[in-house]
Amino acid sequence: MKRSEVSHAIEHVNYKELIRQTAIHEAGHAVAIHLGNRQKSLPPVFFQIVIKKPAPDFPRHASESYAHCTAKVEGGRLIHMLPSSIEEATNDFSIEQKQAYQQAFEADIVNLLIGPLAEARYIASRDDEVINAYLVNLNALRYYGGTSDLELAGEYLECFIADQALREKKIGELFMKAFAFVHHAQNWRAIMALADYILASPKSIIDCEEVMALLDNCLIQNRYAYA
Repeated sequence: MKRSEVSHAIEHVNYKELIRQTAIHEAGHAVAIHLGNRQKSLPPVFFQIVIKKPAPDFPRHASESYAHCTAKVEGGRLIHMLPSSIEEATNDFSIEQKQAYQQAFEADIVNLLIGPLAEARYIASRDDEVINAYLVNLNALRYYGGTSDLELAGEYLECFIADQALREKKIGELFMKAFAFVHHAQNWRAIMALADYILASPKSIIDCEEVMALLDNCLIQNRYAYA
């Protein structure tokens, strides 16, 4: 899970803002993987956040420096390798196993969409703009670093549902679930806390256990703050 290179509006984004958008995008993925999967009673899955920072003397113009300063979530998918079709993959499964496999499939897609949606929410808030699921729709996620996320989600759906109309219906449903996750106050606070942590970290890799501990602590603090 990696934020795609940049939208058509990159020339209007300064260096620090682009780095912050990237951190929020990847924090969205990570929070979805840890908290979102747990909310669905899905098993934990390994991931890590890899950070590549530019040299101190590298130009600070966004269009020149983007490729030299990136963050990405590695791992985090419940379905490690996509089958040619879900029917083939679950041929010998029980009804319960098929349901669990489908749930994992859908969770991975939602987690892909949450990254660019988190970035979209941040930009809307920063610019004092209204955001809803109609103004920022599925196709608009390409403007928030979501091109590669959408492409991978499409690959999931192609082996999940054969009929194109049904695929479009399903991705619409999963988009709404992703949108609801990002706009849940507790999830959003966790995304912003992790983004700040990514930006402040001197490390090149933030491991899974470190992220999970941070997010779990964030949940505990939220319970006390809003009790």
